[in-house]
Amino acid sequence: NKERRGNDRVIGGCFVCLVQYSISFESCGIVNNKQSSHQMETTTTTTTTSSSSSHNEDNQIIDDSEQTIIHPDEVANEEERGEKRKFGDAKGKKPAFEPLKPGELGVKIESRKVIVPQHRMNSLKADWGKIYPPIVEHMKLQIRMNPSGRQIEMRTSAHTTDIGALQKCVDYLRAYILGFEVADAVALLRLEDIYIDSFIVEDVKMLKGDHLSRAIGRILGKGGKTKFTIENTSKTRIVMNGHHIHILGSFANIKVARDAISCLIIGSPPGKIYAKLKNVASRVVERF
Repeated sequence: NKERRGNDRVIGGCFVCLVQYSISFESCGIVNNKQSSHQMETTTTTTTTSSSSSHNEDNQIIDDSEQTIIHPDEVANEEERGEKRKFGDAKGKKPAFEPLKPGELGVKIESRKVIVPQHRMNSLKADWGKIYPPIVEHMKLQIRMNPSGRQIEMRTSAHTTDIGALQKCVDYLRAYILGFEVADAVALLRLEDIYIDSFIVEDVKMLKGDHLSRAIGRILGKGGKTKFTIENTSKTRIVMNGHHIHILGSFANIKVARDAISCLIIGSPPGKIYAKLKNVASRVVERF
């Protein structure tokens, strides 16, 4: 409108015309600047909206089968939950691992040999029908006896599920060779915290001749009464072969039995040992 009015007033005077044209040119420059700035703002807004939309599209995983949008934060949370189930939380919870199958253990075929002394061959042949079933049926091992070499051979198989089965069976056979009954030695296969402690009388006190014989007699008692009392009180099994003493049981029970036997070797009378064992038995009953 200004330009039109200026064009109409050109006839009235040159000065007015020049002034009017200068004003019109300045106004056109301002308008052009405003238009250019407006165009720049629109282009920037379009680029930001397009970049934000493309960023949102990248951060979203679309499932074509169910037409649902899964955000990466949800996926990360599910992965953290799975890791917590496998490896436990930082608060100290125990991890939960699935047991491995026999084929996944990756254990190679291993074999062990147990040498049998000559004085135990006859009893081994007599009790062979009771010795091998726990090894074959429970521990899933292969076993055979070699009479000419006086040794028992064992090896793992594809059906073996326990990695430590071979060592447990070796301990089981050695316990029988030391003199324990089959029913007592089987505890090494079926229980975890069962051990064998062996020592000799001279480890406690150096005795020779008749002194050694009297110490062994004090440990056994009349008809084995003292030995049976120690076994029943401490819940262990004791085998004496000369001056060699073998104790089968848990760690704490072995300590109780060994302390009682050591006192007898030193020279304590059996009556005093019975009183100590009675006190130990009463404490065990109160504890449990």
